[in-house]
Amino acid sequence: MRTGTGIRALTSRWTVVVPLIAVVALVFSWGRHVPPYAVGLIALCLAGAVLAAVHHAEVVAHRVGEPFGSLVLAVAVTIIEVALIVTLMIDGGPKTATLARDTVFAAVMITCNGILGLCLLVGALRSRTAVFNAQGTGAALATVATLATLTLVFPTFTTSRPGPQFSTEQLAFAAVASLLLYGLFVAVQTVRHRDYFLPVTQEGELKEEDTHAPLPTRRETTVSLVLLLVALIAVVGDAKAVSPTVESGVESAGLPHAVVGVVIALLVLLPETIAAVRAARHERVQTSLNLALGSAMASIGLTVPAIAFATIWLDGPLVLGLNAVHMVLLALTVVVGALTVAPGRATLLQGGVHLGIFAAFVFLAISP
Repeated sequence: MRTGTGIRALTSRWTVVVPLIAVVALVFSWGRHVPPYAVGLIALCLAGAVLAAVHHAEVVAHRVGEPFGSLVLAVAVTIIEVALIVTLMIDGGPKTATLARDTVFAAVMITCNGILGLCLLVGALRSRTAVFNAQGTGAALATVATLATLTLVFPTFTTSRPGPQFSTEQLAFAAVASLLLYGLFVAVQTVRHRDYFLPVTQEGELKEEDTHAPLPTRRETTVSLVLLLVALIAVVGDAKAVSPTVESGVESAGLPHAVVGVVIALLVLLPETIAAVRAARHERVQTSLNLALGSAMASIGLTVPAIAFATIWLDGPLVLGLNAVHMVLLALTVVVGALTVAPGRATLLQGGVHLGIFAAFVFLAISP
């Protein structure tokens, strides 16, 4: 009994200490040139903050239940992601004109193909067939497709501005429409049709909440929520600290600048990836899909309005329109996603197909 108590106390301690250490690393590295040895230490802090964020997100999710639990992590990560993009755009000047587009599109590909495919693969390996609610997941996918087309595809074809850019009026419309669509989805997910987004059994019945683990107290939940935000700030801030090293590595390797956006999105989405895979391992595939598609939706629905507002102070153009290859990848993702979601069941094949699309995205980002 004492050993078990000691282990729990140690676990609780590291999930509190590690985010604070990561924040300290952020404070000492912010706005400074970081030597190579320090980059390694910051990377370790970043990894620890990711694991701590997942732990605290699971505590909050267990307390509030689904779909609120997955929504908390998705929105928290996206808000911090927006702050990172805006900060990098302010510091980077005109060369970061495509950073928002590259990061948002990378987040869509990572969530809708990488995380979704991995979770379907894990769920199918666990139970032979990954089962989820087609109504809620289909609605989420449709919202992601609409938001992505409205904000990332239309700018390529509009004619008010030269190049793949919105005019001021068009950008304002896209920002307001994105916020309204995202708000409508959240209302449907959490209030009007909440049962569409709850985990289901192999027979399609709503899954009972886990009663084996006691619910955390209100105080524990509040502490975990605060530490979750601290850990996410540390993740994004430390990612910014190592981003110059990433950029120099990308340039020295002769890779396209868009790879930087992919790396940033991968780092920021690590907590959601780990949380989604854990949910799939516990046969809660619907929770995994809520995290994946909810993150894609929040990444567009919150990032684009925030960037649109930030353009008041940002210098240089804001390029949001995708090129032809990326539009094909987006179209393929939507079509395959719709075919995956429609039956409400998926096998190893569907998971492998989505991971194949994700691999194609990464390869084409490196070798366009």
